[in-house]
Amino acid sequence: MNKLTMKSVDLTQVNIDKLAELFPNVITEARDEQGKIKRAVDFDLLRQELSDYLVEGERERYQLTWPGKKESIINANTPIDKTLRPLPKDSVDWENTQNIYIEGDNLEVLKLLQESYLNKVKCIYIDPPYNTGKDFIYKDNFKEPLDEYLENSGQVDDEGVRFFQNTESNGRFHSDWLTFIYSRLKIARNLLTEDGIILISIDDNEAKNMREVLDDIFGNENFICQFIWKSRQMVDNRTKTGASIDHEYIICYGRSNLSTLRGSLKDLDKFSNPDNDPRGPWRSADLTGLATIDKRPNLHYDLIDPKTGISYSCPPKGWRYDRETMTKKINEGRILFPSSPEGRPRHKLFLNEMSSQYTGFSSLISTDIYTVHGTRELSELFPESVFDFPKPTDLVMTLLEQTTNTEDLILDFFSGSATTAHSVMKLNSEDGGNRKYILIQLPEKTDETSAAYKSGFKNICEIGKERIRRAANKIKEETGADIDYGFRVYRVDSSNMKDVYYTPDKLGQLNLDDMASNIKEDRTGEDLLIQVMLECGLELSLPMESKKIEGKTVHYVAGNSLIACFDDEVPESVIKKIAEDQPLRVVFRDSSFRDDSARINVEELFKLLSPSTEIQVL
Repeated sequence: MNKLTMKSVDLTQVNIDKLAELFPNVITEARDEQGKIKRAVDFDLLRQELSDYLVEGERERYQLTWPGKKESIINANTPIDKTLRPLPKDSVDWENTQNIYIEGDNLEVLKLLQESYLNKVKCIYIDPPYNTGKDFIYKDNFKEPLDEYLENSGQVDDEGVRFFQNTESNGRFHSDWLTFIYSRLKIARNLLTEDGIILISIDDNEAKNMREVLDDIFGNENFICQFIWKSRQMVDNRTKTGASIDHEYIICYGRSNLSTLRGSLKDLDKFSNPDNDPRGPWRSADLTGLATIDKRPNLHYDLIDPKTGISYSCPPKGWRYDRETMTKKINEGRILFPSSPEGRPRHKLFLNEMSSQYTGFSSLISTDIYTVHGTRELSELFPESVFDFPKPTDLVMTLLEQTTNTEDLILDFFSGSATTAHSVMKLNSEDGGNRKYILIQLPEKTDETSAAYKSGFKNICEIGKERIRRAANKIKEETGADIDYGFRVYRVDSSNMKDVYYTPDKLGQLNLDDMASNIKEDRTGEDLLIQVMLECGLELSLPMESKKIEGKTVHYVAGNSLIACFDDEVPESVIKKIAEDQPLRVVFRDSSFRDDSARINVEELFKLLSPSTEIQVL
């Protein structure tokens, strides 16, 4: 039987495992803070493996760096002893929905989702906090004392003497923001499908740095576009510089070179079939070329209509086809000759011969979608002003149309007022899609003087969840569409396991009472099930069912994908019934077995009835 770790995945060790497969000679051993031996990487050897010349130390190179970057990488890779707890009472249609809403710090949540949603998200859209120079509310805000920042950023010498003046504020704000965003994007990349796409709304303050961060994480070869969105409808007359900043950016990167936008639908109204051509609808297309006579002399010649004998002079940059190809197209009836020699011949472009019905999607987002439209949408759902400057659903829907198909999964880990969930439902109602979403939001408290607080919304999550409920009702009333209007709610919490589970070597005589159970007293079987699902890599939207078998509670996830029983002293008859269902995985507690002999009997029973089952214990 395998022992579950009940932790998020340790990305450092995952990366070391990958390196070990490629370069086993660079793997060495080191002692951790507890003095235990663990695998590590000899970076000098690794640098040499990746170089075709002798490496004798650090060389200057182009890279993005700031005080705190190394810390943000460590922070992204370090596992956490946290879990998600289900909140069915806050949810809508828990049993059937495939949508997920998670309350908690998005850095922690992204770590917890690593196994269950690895390479499963088609599109990530986020609208992160813009850097206004204020402290971040996230608890990993890496604010450091001024003297420490000055030393780390090289602005003072060993004696504290400053090298230059008046730069710490700007640099410090940028460094904090970069550290904050880098670790989240680094983890989020792992969730994207191979052809997945990430879209990030940002303003001028950090657009440049965001591009460099994304180059660092995704690779500059996977940059798709930096869209410009005209977000302001009216000119700002309060500007001190005389320039009205009327735009924001949406930066777009792909997970790989397989990531592409859909493009804009071509104007198919121009296609018709006035002459009943058996090849179907067509439109007239330009026949002139693009090359001068000195570059492509074979494309420069006078064109003669064989039926009328009219000769048409060669255009300045020749024809699109050489003589042989042109003759073939004339014989196929594809060339359209005008009645006058002064006219210009054209050719038939058939609809059924087009390689794609789409053309490039403009980097200038439609000019009739503004921030004010997002505010109006929210005011239609809430009479009071509960959230400032939400993104309009038409903007997010436009982005989702370009990046997703009807069955794809969308992630937003700065969900705010839940515009993304609203947009997914609207888009599904229009095209009959079954797109799913995962929304993550920190339960940031609302200001006690705000209209939101006075209306009963004590944090942003309460606003987001209520918006989804109200938007779902509105869409259903207006369209009657048969789509998924529900969502499951989860909340980040401490692990279900007591500290003794993770550090049994520190157990002393005085806390032997904890041995009675390694699970916290306030946790339910459903709580344990979710943490097990996360470690086993099962999606949080899978169907779950609990059954009573001889008085014991048995949990089923997606049929027999996972069966778990967390009760004490589970009788062999119950275990036999579980084994007869031939689960892919089965999980028990240590206390599910009366003694070691009972544990051995369970293993033998599964070998007989379900030999392929993976047996694990808490």
